[in-house]
Amino acid sequence: MERLERFVRGMGQYVDDIKVEHPLYMAVVRSPYARAKLINVKGGVSAADFDAKLASVGEGAQGRDSNPAAHPIFAKGFVNYVGQPVAAVFDEDRYKAEDQLESVDVDYEPLQPVVSPEAAIDFEPIHEGMKSNIISDRYLGKDFADGAEIVLEDRLENHRIATNAIETRGILADFTEGRLIVHVSTQSVFSIKRGLAGTLGLPEEKIRVIQADTGGGFGLKGGLQPEHVIAAYAAMKYKRPVKWIETRIEHLMAANQGRGAIGKMRLYANNSGKILGIKGTIIVDAGAYAEGLAGFAPGFIAHQLTEQYGIKNGYVRAMSVLTNKAPYGPYRGAGRPEAAFFMERMVDMLADRLGMDDAEIRLLNSTDKPFTSPFGMHIEASKPFMEKALEALDYRKMKKSKAGIGFFVLVPGAAPGEGVRLAVKDKKLHVWLGSNQHGQGHDFFIKKLVKEELGIGENEMVIEVPDTDNIRSGIGTWGSRSAMVGGSALVDAARHIKDEVKRKNGKYSKALLLHGNYDYFEFYKFDGEINSFGANLAVAGIGPVNEVRALEVRAFYDVGRALSKEMVKAQIEGGMIQGAGQFIGEGVIYDENGQLLTASISNAGVMRATKAPKCVVKIIENPSDLPDKAKGLGEAPTIGTPIALIRSLEHISGKRFSTTPVRPEDLI
Repeated sequence: MERLERFVRGMGQYVDDIKVEHPLYMAVVRSPYARAKLINVKGGVSAADFDAKLASVGEGAQGRDSNPAAHPIFAKGFVNYVGQPVAAVFDEDRYKAEDQLESVDVDYEPLQPVVSPEAAIDFEPIHEGMKSNIISDRYLGKDFADGAEIVLEDRLENHRIATNAIETRGILADFTEGRLIVHVSTQSVFSIKRGLAGTLGLPEEKIRVIQADTGGGFGLKGGLQPEHVIAAYAAMKYKRPVKWIETRIEHLMAANQGRGAIGKMRLYANNSGKILGIKGTIIVDAGAYAEGLAGFAPGFIAHQLTEQYGIKNGYVRAMSVLTNKAPYGPYRGAGRPEAAFFMERMVDMLADRLGMDDAEIRLLNSTDKPFTSPFGMHIEASKPFMEKALEALDYRKMKKSKAGIGFFVLVPGAAPGEGVRLAVKDKKLHVWLGSNQHGQGHDFFIKKLVKEELGIGENEMVIEVPDTDNIRSGIGTWGSRSAMVGGSALVDAARHIKDEVKRKNGKYSKALLLHGNYDYFEFYKFDGEINSFGANLAVAGIGPVNEVRALEVRAFYDVGRALSKEMVKAQIEGGMIQGAGQFIGEGVIYDENGQLLTASISNAGVMRATKAPKCVVKIIENPSDLPDKAKGLGEAPTIGTPIALIRSLEHISGKRFSTTPVRPEDLI
């Protein structure tokens, strides 16, 4: 049965659906304090049994050795965020495992936490052996003398967001015949494999990772996290399969959180509206440990800061700061929405200062030819796209409804490429990609490209799940990369295997391929930069009790070649609803003691279906130079939607808004 048919029929095999004999269920003892000295842990499995730190892999990974505040698998000496794993217990019954949490006795000595990343800069180091809480600090661009007629300043912020996929994190680990076999909900089987090898000290050939059906990821499931390691260690210790399925409250308190960035911006312009330069400080709230994107994110945000504008001068300090919160991680967009928010909010401020139309000031600062920003980002001429977008989105008409507009550049995470394997078995072509879907419908573009290149119909191919035993290497699904480099790897491999059939037979036919013995692996390398433009137009609303609403969101994106227009539309619509959630109320809130106030999915602000905006999707296809001609897409709607909605709200209310989400009290 085809994978997509299984999902429609409710027959997916998610981690919790996988049945094994005599499993142990894992429950995790978590810190109730944001910061405390750990005096004693009695009971369960803890750092006394397994003392290790997380090997950081995945998008933006820094590596354990260069990480000054690596995340311990179990807390040792101190706890540094509410929900941090302290110990784990196991039982043959899931509910009894939860009951056993009370059998672990933990003594804490509470310490004063720091919650604000700005306050953390001058706060005492939360980790021993560190001189400060700053884990990365760099300057991008070049300082410049302003001499501008207009100087505008603002403090802008995207508050933290929990990823909240429908399926929470989960893993099933088994250690048999000297080999660790893992089924996991993930965006990258190879990230999990490398991370487990590095953390457990096992050779990679002793680990097999298989991706279970995955019910959403949004960045969280791109890399290894402590609970994965604990389950794997326990499987090795007890010689039994170990299953862990995250509860929703665990997800909200302990899973990596995204956004959490502050931009203190200063924009320089002349009275005509021409932007002369941008300066500022970007501060990312890294949470309690330096892992994954934590050190990389501020510079990545700064790199994109000028977006589609021909701004010649730029100078930005980019910092990442430790706080007593759950660790920072990627969330759909992962730095891209933050950069666009900071830039577009300042452009809107300039438009208001000069009384200029939102579109007029943007076109004034667009580029007529390819441009390299002072932060090193390359873009094609932006003005032609922006003019087409304004027309396609019906800006002039929608302006009467107080619509807001937002432009952006999507910088995909395409490097270093992707792995693919094509093999003929039982007269069918089996396809493995190093990346895989977790809700995006990759099967559509795989079938299309295989049909185009090899003439193989969908009934003559089998799309396999990523399994580190069956494909030599791969990267994963994140950063709007899968169709770009996964699809290109597939096209390139198909052309190679087609040539091999021709060499053996003097010609090519699908019959010769399917009746032959062919098995081909390729890692398609890509280290270039294929950035693309996007635009959103949106209409916000205000309810009777200052309830912020998203009424309509329109999109106009350059997607390169649309490999599946149905899935392109679905990706954009889902992303716009997600971006509207960030605008309306989605976020993670802590009090001054680092205690989580958003402890359920309802008060975390996840949008109800009844509140979803009307979505209108339009695309333009300017093929890229890649073999499959695609460009990035997946993160685009979460970049443009919040900035368009917040601008519309300004037109409606007459107030200035500098943060997401916008809450009812902000309208008072």
